Amino acid sequence: MKTCFKSSSLAVAKIAVSVTFGWLTATAALAQPAAAPTLKIAMIEGLSGPFGNTGEAVFRNLLWATERVNARGKAQLSLKRYDSKGQAEEALSMLRAAIDDGAQIIMQGNSSATAAALIDAINKHNEREPSKRVLFLNYAAVDPILTNEKCSPWHFRFDAHADMRMTALMDVLKDDKALKSIYIIGQDYSFGHAVAKEAKRQLAVLRPDIALAGDELHPLGRVKDFMPYAAKIKASGAQAVLTGNFGNDLTLLIKAAKDVGFDGKFYTFYGNALGAPAAIGEAGIGKVIAVADWLPNVPTAASEAFYKSFKARFPNPADDYVHMRMQLMMEVLAQAAEKGVDKSVAGSKSNAIDLIAVQAALSTVSGTFSGQTGVMRAADHQFQQPLVVGLMDKLGTPGVKFDVEGSGYGFRVIKQISAKAAEQPTNCKMAAVQ
Repeated sequence: MKTCFKSSSLAVAKIAVSVTFGWLTATAALAQPAAAPTLKIAMIEGLSGPFGNTGEAVFRNLLWATERVNARGKAQLSLKRYDSKGQAEEALSMLRAAIDDGAQIIMQGNSSATAAALIDAINKHNEREPSKRVLFLNYAAVDPILTNEKCSPWHFRFDAHADMRMTALMDVLKDDKALKSIYIIGQDYSFGHAVAKEAKRQLAVLRPDIALAGDELHPLGRVKDFMPYAAKIKASGAQAVLTGNFGNDLTLLIKAAKDVGFDGKFYTFYGNALGAPAAIGEAGIGKVIAVADWLPNVPTAASEAFYKSFKARFPNPADDYVHMRMQLMMEVLAQAAEKGVDKSVAGSKSNAIDLIAVQAALSTVSGTFSGQTGVMRAADHQFQQPLVVGLMDKLGTPGVKFDVEGSGYGFRVIKQISAKAAEQPTNCKMAAVQ
């Protein structure tokens, strides 16, 4: 099952969008058939609080993809946002509200702890109320346990998990022969623990000569002053920092390191966005390394066209946060939704989408969009896709045609890792759908 979504599909008709607190369905300027089947999507994410900027950034990605899909598809997507305030308990409350509102697809990703809580709640709900079952599409919660011990037939992860990302990052780090000491720092929750554990495991295998100058976790989203942490990093003599931090926790850490005069490298999961490049400035040139599923400077015409289309839709530099995996997720969801429409049309409800047919289609779905290809592994519902590693440099230098958020700094692609090379084994024992 493979559908190719060409980058030319980005040249869609004008979009008329009304954003409200109710369901948002982006429709083409030309009227859609009144009976077009609609799949209701609930994005449950922190839209306020310390990581509110990351939630809003995700919403822009999902909104743009919804507009594009609805401008051409026979299955319409309807998107509504729910603010979890960055709290797992609040996310569970929003899950109940979304289901009461008729949501069929739940989307979340900016916290692995929240994702784990949602998986448990959705498993219980789907067993208790089979007529109102929902699917969970995860775009960013990367604790490996979510597609291992906690794998679920209702959960699908579209981001590479932490061990996959670490494998790509280590493919660059292992060749840094000058590096002799490193400081690991991260957020004190499930994802941060997973990053630290895998970093130490892979370092021991690939570079046992590198000394661990520090290994530290800090409260998630609550540290306002990272100067004490930065001072410890500098005093340790570490030549590099390895961190999975994201959002303000990354930006503030990098700012503090710059302020104390730390001159080492940063090996990061998320150093390529949300204020980090601007925070470190000139000091990051040749020193900040980031792993991602895609970067704006991937050297292909399809990638460039994709990025330019996003910039045309969201021209404000502050809104410059686009992820290929989120676009692929929405494209393959639309593909699966069409399978659900076909199944429903054969039954008694012509204006419905068969969710079990969507679930079955997503379990093995594959798609190509703007040159990026991915496939869902049925064994654990972990999306398999290529990864890239980028090195921060000044806009206009070779390989840096585009900068990040108008900062004047971008990321030159220094390593491309195939989906096969990034793939990791799983111990998932997937339950059957009844």
